[in-house]
Amino acid sequence: MIFKKIHKSGITLFLIAFNAVIAYAQTNNQVVELGVSRVLAQYRRSVISDIQYTLNLDIPADKNKGIEAKESISLVLKHTDQPLQLDLKQGADKVHAIQVNYKQIPVKLEQEHLLIAPGYLRVGKNTISLQFTTGDQSLNRNDDYLYALFVPDRARTVFACFDQPDLKANYLLTLAVPAGWKALTNAAIADSVTRNQRTTYRFKRSDKLSTYLFSFAAGKFNSIKQLIDGRQAEFLYRETDTTKIKLSIAPTFTAHKDAISFLQQWTGIPFPFQKVGFIAIPDFQFGGMEHPGEVQYKASAVFLDDGATKDMIIARSNLFSHETAHMWFGDLVTMRWFNDVWMKEVFANFMADKITEKLMGSETFDLKFLQDHYPAAYSIDRTQGANPIRQDLDNLKDAGSLYGNIIYHKAPIMMQQLELLMGKEPFRLGIQEYLKKYAYSNATWNDLIAILSKHTTTDLYTWNKVWVNQPGRPVFDDKVLYKDNKISNFTITQHPEFGAARIWPQSFNVTLVYPAYTKNIAVNMKSAGIELKEAEGLDKPQYVLFNSNGIGYGLFPVDKAGTDSLFRIGSPLQRASLYISAYENMLAGRYFKPQELLSIFSKGLAREKEETNLRLLTGYMGNIYWEFITPAVRDAIAADLENNLWYALQQQEKPNNKKVLFRAYQDVYLTRAAIKNIYTIWQQQKPPLGVKLNEDDYTSLALSIALKSDSVPGVLQMQETRIANVDRKKRLEFLIPALSSDEQERDRFFNSLQDVKNRQKEAWVTTALIYLHHPLRQKTSEKYLLKSLELVEEIQRTGDIFFPQSWLQAIFGYYQDKEATEVVEKFLSTHPNYNPKLKAKILQNTDNLFRAQKLL
Repeated sequence: MIFKKIHKSGITLFLIAFNAVIAYAQTNNQVVELGVSRVLAQYRRSVISDIQYTLNLDIPADKNKGIEAKESISLVLKHTDQPLQLDLKQGADKVHAIQVNYKQIPVKLEQEHLLIAPGYLRVGKNTISLQFTTGDQSLNRNDDYLYALFVPDRARTVFACFDQPDLKANYLLTLAVPAGWKALTNAAIADSVTRNQRTTYRFKRSDKLSTYLFSFAAGKFNSIKQLIDGRQAEFLYRETDTTKIKLSIAPTFTAHKDAISFLQQWTGIPFPFQKVGFIAIPDFQFGGMEHPGEVQYKASAVFLDDGATKDMIIARSNLFSHETAHMWFGDLVTMRWFNDVWMKEVFANFMADKITEKLMGSETFDLKFLQDHYPAAYSIDRTQGANPIRQDLDNLKDAGSLYGNIIYHKAPIMMQQLELLMGKEPFRLGIQEYLKKYAYSNATWNDLIAILSKHTTTDLYTWNKVWVNQPGRPVFDDKVLYKDNKISNFTITQHPEFGAARIWPQSFNVTLVYPAYTKNIAVNMKSAGIELKEAEGLDKPQYVLFNSNGIGYGLFPVDKAGTDSLFRIGSPLQRASLYISAYENMLAGRYFKPQELLSIFSKGLAREKEETNLRLLTGYMGNIYWEFITPAVRDAIAADLENNLWYALQQQEKPNNKKVLFRAYQDVYLTRAAIKNIYTIWQQQKPPLGVKLNEDDYTSLALSIALKSDSVPGVLQMQETRIANVDRKKRLEFLIPALSSDEQERDRFFNSLQDVKNRQKEAWVTTALIYLHHPLRQKTSEKYLLKSLELVEEIQRTGDIFFPQSWLQAIFGYYQDKEATEVVEKFLSTHPNYNPKLKAKILQNTDNLFRAQKLL
């Protein structure tokens, strides 16, 4: 190469061109490695377009037999300078044949990629055809049904594809299944034919979708169809309880109709896909998954009976709204890379909350928003494993580790603060512009911030740095000075709970409480400290409520002068905010000791009339009871707590409140009298007056009896005979060994979980682990802790996105002793190069264990 002299004004252009050549050369020499690296994804996005997958799957009735498949991929290439890497997590022996542009080529499978040499490719349109046996990892095959779940990068476990979110494609699917099976996918059925006990479904061409949003389900399901906004919507389910079916079908369709109507109006964009469809799956891994035209839901969240609590009903409506919101946020506009996966989840939660607000009113919305998001966000953000909302991601094989309470719960809080900062209408206009600009395409958080910045004078980039790109929460303190019984100075300060100094700009209220009235003061916290000028000169209050409107984020002061008045506060929202603040401060070692707070909360069992607040209160009490007081103290106070709960149950008038208290009683009971009481209720199937119990409730009672009373054998076997639904019967059969009174049988059960095939029903596994590691069984289960930690990396590779989190939470959720702490410390110290995201999960889920060492 010959360089000629360049004039100074041309140096910049030369450097840009030179750097572009270097960058191209680097991306033009792709390393073949496991997963989908960001470098590979960016390169493929630059050269591949116009993708269509045509899939033909022959699904046998026997789930143990392989599924034979044919696939054709059409795509356009800009250039063919290097091997094309198709993602396929499969053994080479399972790929029977491959053709490229109608020419047979050798199968070359390396590091989960099919490699196609440049000589077989051409610039422009290419066709790749394969015959293979699919992998089963993400097909969730059961005896008489299956469902595909490909998020975040699992499509490659079933078929060859470009498994990254910014290479959207169309899909043409054909399924051959046993006669009598129904099928559902993203597209409508084109036609079907049944011959020789086999039904073949051909589906129409799908909308353009990322691979993680392509899905299908088939099996023995019931089907019902109704019109939603002029579209025929289909609902598949396996529920057999006639009461649940009668009480749940209509609300399911109505909730989807209401959500679609609201979202069309709010976004200004009609429903963006060709069909509406959803399916209720027994023991589904998540609450729901947003595949367009085939939204998957956990059946137990959908089908409720007349004993369902208010919280369960609101949660179902919110779940439907969340997944419907994804049609616009995530499905229509998709993140470019999974480091922005939180964007689709924050908007799904945020919009679901807005739908709740419209349907149920602002009071219900405000209370639900506080209860749903703040405790869950704090549970991570207070820990040493806290992660920012937006995280780095080098390879999609690690994308599952990004999921958790921060993106699902802190992010909506952040978004609420952003809306307050911008104003509701400018915020909405910005979001509408974003959706229209990137419809059926991909976008980043920076793309959105750039658009929103046009609709506000606030520096969103600075605001974004602390709220989105950094973990943790602020700790607030107050100092109030009085002169002549009047406030002379009222100062509020904030500092990070840990980490570098920073400031969280946000708004919240402070309320001064007087004998006959209250005074609300709005706080706009933009600095490390602020003086509330509005408070100066006011009379000295009886006590002060901090974050009284529940929208502030952080650890707030608690004025203990108001403790005796806690349950006389008229606003359910203010009471909930105080419950949360008191509990969080207890964990931080401020204001309250655990047993002290348990005693305070116990006084409200009969007086707290708001059902969802009662659930929050009893949940905190259960946490303190099992995690933050010693076994000796627990035994000493058990009878009093049982009696308080039972008395409150009698005093409460609303059936749902009674049921919340009965569940709390069932959680904490230990004494012989309570054991006898619970056993009698289960045996005679006669619940306390005013409490409605269904089959699931009696199964839960049977499980608690087996856990807490070794002297009552055969309870679970008897309960199994009472269960008619085959799916629920299989679940109980799976759980029985984990609750055995025989330690060796429990050992065998735990050892069985080391085989991936025994972990396929993840919801069953996590439930079993909770019982296996219950405080009453920890003396014999602590020996499983080290192996459980050693399995986490494999759990992440083989399980679905939430499984590492739920695995760790189920195992360590109740431990409080020094021995368990030492197991965790030793594991982390002997694995200094451990996956940092999985290490964070361990720290998050053992945070209460370490706190217990300080609080006990």
